[in-house]
Amino acid sequence: MYDVAIIGAGPAGASAGLFTAKAGKKTILFDSGKSITAKAWVENHYGVDAIEGPKLLENGQKQAEKFGASIVKEEVATIKENGALYTIETQEGSYEADHIIFATGMSVKTAESLGLEIIEGTEPRVAKTIKVDAHGHTSLPKVWAAGTVAGVSVHTIITSGDGANVAINVISELNGSRYVDHDVLGK
Repeated sequence: MYDVAIIGAGPAGASAGLFTAKAGKKTILFDSGKSITAKAWVENHYGVDAIEGPKLLENGQKQAEKFGASIVKEEVATIKENGALYTIETQEGSYEADHIIFATGMSVKTAESLGLEIIEGTEPRVAKTIKVDAHGHTSLPKVWAAGTVAGVSVHTIITSGDGANVAINVISELNGSRYVDHDVLGK
């Protein structure tokens, strides 16, 4: 059983996974291999030299793995409510999680099949998004959304920041108090 399952391992998903895993939450990410970042050239990330999208994806996923996140290179087929947990099914396996974060870029297909409220997108070429509150929480308990699928700008630096923000909110809910991740030099 996982504390957090993240559907999508692009900038928003990998960033969320980095934070949840670093906070000691058992984390699994599902990577369908369909991130639009795989086609990007990125020259607008603060503190990062110009980078090819595939390399940015690889680096982000490696950071999440460094802190213990597991990455499953498969597309999620279905998600079902299972009492207080959610069961995520792929072609190869079944996984249970307490919380889910959707970070599926421009796809709402799986979220829609779970029964989440879907609204019109506001970004160019983003037709639909998952309706979320200011914290990234959806209409279902313990289900969240981050990045483009949550109506946030398609720019990778913004979606990655939103993934971190939503992860902090999930960690805070799991802990029962506000979580802060702050490393200090020399310690």
